[in-house]
Amino acid sequence: MSERTETAVPAGTAPDLPAQSSPVSPAPADAGHGAPGVGKASGLSGLWNGDAGESIRRNLGLVGVLVALIVIGMITRPDLYGNMNWVGDNIMSILTLASVVGVVTVGMTFVIIGGGIDLSVGAIVALAGVWSTTVATQNFGAGGMIFTSVLVATCVGLINGLLISYGRLVPFIATLAMLVAARGLAAEISDKQTQVSNNETINSIASARPLGIPLLVYILAAVVAAGWVLLNRTTFGRRTVAVGGNPEAARLAGINVKRHTLLLYALSGLCCGIAAVMLTAQANSAQAAMANLYELDAIAAAIIGGTLLSGGRGTIIGSLLGVIIFATITNLFAINGLSTEAQNMVKGGIIVAAVLVQQFRFKSVTQLFARNRLTSKS
Repeated sequence: MSERTETAVPAGTAPDLPAQSSPVSPAPADAGHGAPGVGKASGLSGLWNGDAGESIRRNLGLVGVLVALIVIGMITRPDLYGNMNWVGDNIMSILTLASVVGVVTVGMTFVIIGGGIDLSVGAIVALAGVWSTTVATQNFGAGGMIFTSVLVATCVGLINGLLISYGRLVPFIATLAMLVAARGLAAEISDKQTQVSNNETINSIASARPLGIPLLVYILAAVVAAGWVLLNRTTFGRRTVAVGGNPEAARLAGINVKRHTLLLYALSGLCCGIAAVMLTAQANSAQAAMANLYELDAIAAAIIGGTLLSGGRGTIIGSLLGVIIFATITNLFAINGLSTEAQNMVKGGIIVAAVLVQQFRFKSVTQLFARNRLTSKS
């Protein structure tokens, strides 16, 4: 029988974890402290080739996929890509197409890194959009509509978090139930009718182009930047990675796992509220069927970006690149006159391939570290 010594950590103290540390493959204790004679280039090479450079290599791979899609577009439609004015407008169209789903994906990335899943994001967007375009809400002006959308979506996210963290429901079941309930409530509020937005300020959000760039793209950039800072430069981000990597270890380290899970789903709801305003501005209206299947698009983009479905690892930039890749695929199919059905089949194949590659690479890296440790001991 072996004895085990445990070190107590004061309650309420967050673990001093790196922003994107791996829950299963920690770096060796002497990592980063080279032996005498090892130069700076060696350290940079270790950062690139090691586990810490995984996100960099993956994001560069996603950029390569984008370049390949552009090349395919140039080959299939040289008449369009030969017009530089059209190319510029097309880039803005792709970014605008990615903007709403991109905002939702930021919240989804946090939830998945934290070890959860949210199938209700599309329904939350619909409910927030319908609620904010009722006649009573529109009487309060643009500020009232935006406040209502964000408040409703955040409250629904809090309900998801309460059911999962304190009600101990499986995230899949809790958010699936919320998907049905939120769609039903949106249909009840709107009486299954399309509600027109009569507020010019809200409607102009989709058409405004400061410095020639759509305002929707600025909103996406602001949300992505805020999400990146929150995940990589704050205690909240470190705790998210810790909770997703090993909830029990995080709890023993002093993290309130239930409260943090609650906040993650509230953050997802907040992003859905912002997305609802953007989508309402694009359509100048809202209905219960809006944002259909956005949950699948957001999850797929996060997976393509390298976020582990099991939690504990992921990047905001990777998720953004995943959203842009899917928007580029949609645009490529549109300019070539291909059907939506074929587009969906291609997207499904990409999702499956991304998950298979992700699992293979993650297991390979883990086994490699294990073999190296055994070899060094022997």
